[in-house]
Amino acid sequence: MPEPEARRPMAVPDVTVVVAVYNTMPYLTACLDSLVGQSLAPGRLEVVAVDDGSTDGGGELLDEYAARHPGLFTVVHQPNSGGPAAPTNRALELARGRYVLFLGADDWLGEEALERLVAAADAWGSDVVVPKQVGVNGRLVPQGIFHADAESVGFADSALAWALADTKLFRLDLLRRHGLRRDERLKVFSDQPFTLEACLRAARVSVLASYDCYFLVLREDRGNVTERAGVLDRLRGIAALQQVAAELAGSGEELDAIRARSFTWDVPRLLQEGFLLLAEDVQERVCVEVALMVERFGAREVYRRLPVAERVRLELACAVRPDALRDQIRYEAAHGDPPAVVDGGRRYAGFPAFRDARLGLPDELFLLPRDAAGAAVEGAAEGAAPPLGLARQLWRGLVPEQLRRRLRRHPAWRLLADSVNGGRG
Repeated sequence: MPEPEARRPMAVPDVTVVVAVYNTMPYLTACLDSLVGQSLAPGRLEVVAVDDGSTDGGGELLDEYAARHPGLFTVVHQPNSGGPAAPTNRALELARGRYVLFLGADDWLGEEALERLVAAADAWGSDVVVPKQVGVNGRLVPQGIFHADAESVGFADSALAWALADTKLFRLDLLRRHGLRRDERLKVFSDQPFTLEACLRAARVSVLASYDCYFLVLREDRGNVTERAGVLDRLRGIAALQQVAAELAGSGEELDAIRARSFTWDVPRLLQEGFLLLAEDVQERVCVEVALMVERFGAREVYRRLPVAERVRLELACAVRPDALRDQIRYEAAHGDPPAVVDGGRRYAGFPAFRDARLGLPDELFLLPRDAAGAAVEGAAEGAAPPLGLARQLWRGLVPEQLRRRLRRHPAWRLLADSVNGGRG
């Protein structure tokens, strides 16, 4: 006699998709439709969606989808928590799949995404699989890691450090074995330290680049949580990421790759013209936070990868001189690259802060590197290997390999390559 339905054990799905929802209408509809339309056979997929106090009808839409597709959706409603970490953690607690994938409520998946990701993870024995991602509505998605399928990648040999959002397939056992959860104190970037720790603890991280799996949407109102985040919240998230790196990453190239992600891109972006719009007390707090991070996490170890202007801005922040930092930002906006100052056979970027006795910044901070002809070039510190320059790092991190190959065949490429990175892409 068949076992009564109520007593029959529930089959373990292959994958749980976690969706944290807060005021993402009308984008939520496309997100849910992409889950309903997955090619993965019925029973192999479950969706756990947590409504974090939505006021735009998103919670009611989740209930409608759950009613129309019994057995596919589990919906939880809770008061608003103030950020994505708490609803994501709640959904993760309920996950039953062998794997879990985190999906933004304003994003969507390709039809075969989950089937292909699970098959890849099973074939390769992966703990983490990075799915090919595509930007929608102008969303910038670093493409350097997606040049080909890869059974195993690391931070030292790939652009993995530029792909630290949690929009990946994770082995659930890995997360539970190490007690991995998002830090609910972080209003933004809580997924990055979570993802970094998972990748550093994983036996194997893989890349599925042969299929457009995940479509990241930039909302028309720029309402994505990362777009709304304040500068101090961003700095706290970056610090949490670097703390994980300091505790778990191997010294040398692995640690430097993760440092470079934050200190050649994330932090310098906060010390540009937007800094001028902050209240003066907030500017000072930003400088203090940056100073603590630079000292605590060894940021100067990767200064050689930065253009002179960004090193100068970082050091002015470290000196807690928001007045001088404002002057530097305004100078760059008005003049661009400064004239070179030649002294004793060495060439320096002649920013106003150079040899300003009131600031006391070391000359080495302003040193210009040299190109093949011996002329100084604005960019990283003198003697830095061209492949480690910021321009080349961003080139590899943001531009797909296929496009890089096409650009290299363009007549203008040689001039650009020679000026940027010694002709190597």
